Amino acid sequence: MSEKILCPHCLSPIEEQKSACPFCGKSLENCNPTGALPFGYLLAGRYTIGRVMQVDGEGILYSAVANQSGFRVEIKEYLPVTLSSGRDGALCVQPKPGSEVLFKTTHMDFADLYRALQRITPATGLVAVLDVLEANGTAYAVLEVTQGVPLERYLALRGGPLPPEEARSLMQPVMEGVAALHKIGLVHRGVAPDNIRITEGGLARLSGYATLGLRTLGSELKAQLYEGYTAPEQYFAEQFEGRYTDVYSVAAVFYRLVTGQAPVPAIQRKVMDSQPTARQVERTVPGYVSAVLSQAMRLDPSERVQNIPELMGALASQNAASALMDRGEEPKPESGRRWIGGALVAALVAVCILALLLAWILLGRSGPGEQASSESEPPVETAAPEEEILYVPYFVGMTYSQVMYSEEYQETYLFTITSRYDSNSSEGVILEQHPMEGSALRPGEVIELVVSKGPELVPMPYIIGFTRENAEEELNRLGIQFSLLMLSNNGEYVSGCVVKTDPVYDPENPALIDVQKTIVNVYIAADRVISESGSDE
Repeated sequence: MSEKILCPHCLSPIEEQKSACPFCGKSLENCNPTGALPFGYLLAGRYTIGRVMQVDGEGILYSAVANQSGFRVEIKEYLPVTLSSGRDGALCVQPKPGSEVLFKTTHMDFADLYRALQRITPATGLVAVLDVLEANGTAYAVLEVTQGVPLERYLALRGGPLPPEEARSLMQPVMEGVAALHKIGLVHRGVAPDNIRITEGGLARLSGYATLGLRTLGSELKAQLYEGYTAPEQYFAEQFEGRYTDVYSVAAVFYRLVTGQAPVPAIQRKVMDSQPTARQVERTVPGYVSAVLSQAMRLDPSERVQNIPELMGALASQNAASALMDRGEEPKPESGRRWIGGALVAALVAVCILALLLAWILLGRSGPGEQASSESEPPVETAAPEEEILYVPYFVGMTYSQVMYSEEYQETYLFTITSRYDSNSSEGVILEQHPMEGSALRPGEVIELVVSKGPELVPMPYIIGFTRENAEEELNRLGIQFSLLMLSNNGEYVSGCVVKTDPVYDPENPALIDVQKTIVNVYIAADRVISESGSDE
């Protein structure tokens, strides 16, 4: 007997090997290209494979359905074209002869990357990794489907550059997501408009996860880079990549937002750097924003802004930007200012040496009695300076922006941010902190802040006519609390089905349900009452 799958078109449960869905009538014949998993294939007994969406040097991205929940998902299969020779009759991926060891190690890198991402997602601005599994001799990553439009499409609809304040707001979730990756030692390497979508609520979500090989030219995989947004070190396999690699890419995307044009590709800039500043392209860009972007996109990684929180702060505050420029604009060794500074330092050293010699001569001329007296005195022990101890301020009730963009807090403390929905707080308000106020905090220790995402709101679904079981399933899927109420039925309604809801579904202006506070009343039609005479009552 065939196993059950869900129709990739209408999500109805059907048996495998059907040529068409008996419910929606659409074809289930394989339409995927040779070498890919077939359309309608049951993966690991849990997922139904849909159409091929994208192919790159690392593998294949499919649309799919999670059979148990009925959710649409996307599945990335590790199938590198440079290391694999296709599939056998059982659809298992076959490494190329001589590449078995390299295929195995890169396959493990792929699985490890997505398992690490699964542990930190869903996080602000990052597309969630829902599952990682092994099958067919390779690895698969199951991702949430991100709604919305690609960033380039969004900008085309806007018809011009964004004001810097709007660009910061739009990119805030992405920057926070990249910072979250950096905290666990991951580097994204693919921050570009191609991998950013803007949801209906105006939130940016970042996808495009990949192993090092896919994002580095000259590696064992066929590289996928993004001209204008890929950092220069990614064009050379022997160069080291780090957090500053993502800083370059994030700044390049921000440059695109505020100027309306893509930056000059880094590999071209290495030959002749003709990259104009953001302010030269768009005169409305503030000078400090333009200067920060220029420093964040320097070709030499050591001269860039080094981390995302620092970039976020500098783009939001002219004072923070000025402090960053003071640190980052150190003259080159061959400059005249550096030579003068060196001469001054040498002169000061010479003066100090002369002073020490003079003191030594004067002490040497002291009388024998004085010398004996000084030798007889016990040496004075100098106490080692005590390690500075900080005390934790009270952050609860403040906003995330007040803390993150405060020079005092950023220079003194280290933070890690987590977020959660909270019906009683506005988005961005700090709900909890660990350690608590007044706790001793030694330098290097981290303060964890829990930040409100605001109420979790979902649109009221249309469930009129649903059976009780189907209505409960739909409301539970959305996380909506509900109360079932029985409605008397004289035969006007279908027994056991939903007659009305409170709040009422309105397709023109759907009510938003706070899943933590709102209870939806669902009215179910009772069975028809039959009198002893046989007539309905």
